[in-house]
Amino acid sequence: MTRRLVLGVTSVLALVTFFPFLLVLMNAVKSPQDYTTKGPLGLPTGIYLKGVTDFWLRVDFGEKLFNSTVIAGSVAVLAVLVAIFMSYALGIGRVKGRTWIIAVFLLANLMPQEALVYPLYYLTKEVDLYDTKLAVVIIFTAIQSAFGVYLLSSVLSTFPREIIEAARIDGANRWQVLWRVVVPLSWPTLSVLLVFFFIWTWNEFFIPMIMLVSNDNQTVPVALGVLQGQRLMDVTAQSASALLGILPAVVFFLIFQRTLTRGIAVGAVK
Repeated sequence: MTRRLVLGVTSVLALVTFFPFLLVLMNAVKSPQDYTTKGPLGLPTGIYLKGVTDFWLRVDFGEKLFNSTVIAGSVAVLAVLVAIFMSYALGIGRVKGRTWIIAVFLLANLMPQEALVYPLYYLTKEVDLYDTKLAVVIIFTAIQSAFGVYLLSSVLSTFPREIIEAARIDGANRWQVLWRVVVPLSWPTLSVLLVFFFIWTWNEFFIPMIMLVSNDNQTVPVALGVLQGQRLMDVTAQSASALLGILPAVVFFLIFQRTLTRGIAVGAVK
């Protein structure tokens, strides 16, 4: 009885969660006439893709998709690498003032982006990186790696010392211990960070909106916000834009869902 109740509640919650996405998908392939006559909840009489194609061509969505993929992918990889090096020193190296250093990283991660945007804007102007994808990659690498250091250093602080001592007895230096022992055994946690960093960076809007003013450098969320702010699209085209905006992140999540689940499960067991 309890199992059926849990299954029923879970099914209802899944339906409630999936319903907005289903509604966006249904309205994205609905013609303006169908939307006018049947409303947002009515089923379309046929598949209408003109809204999707019009939006794709209007914003050059392929270019925006490429920009978001390059930025989010670069940030995910670089932030994980920075977190690995810093956490190796803090969690296993046991540097002096470890607690205070981790607290600084935590406070930096909690700082709102609104408080950072002016100094970042000024600095990128000074080093001639304003309105470049590299500036956004550097900014979010620092932001995401701060959280990564906070989380990963806590994980590595409980890393079995016996394994590290055995590797050193076998002749491994610190670099070999890191890449041949620590990283492979910590891969479940690293894979979770990689997925989270990609999705978090993909969905960022405020800082990319300030830093990327050229149309050629804009990301998907910025392009969606700018175009909808111009009020040039009907409801079906807006639904198409929303669908195309979230679809890549959903696909990425589904591809790495097994990796994410395995990493969370391993972390829970530890």
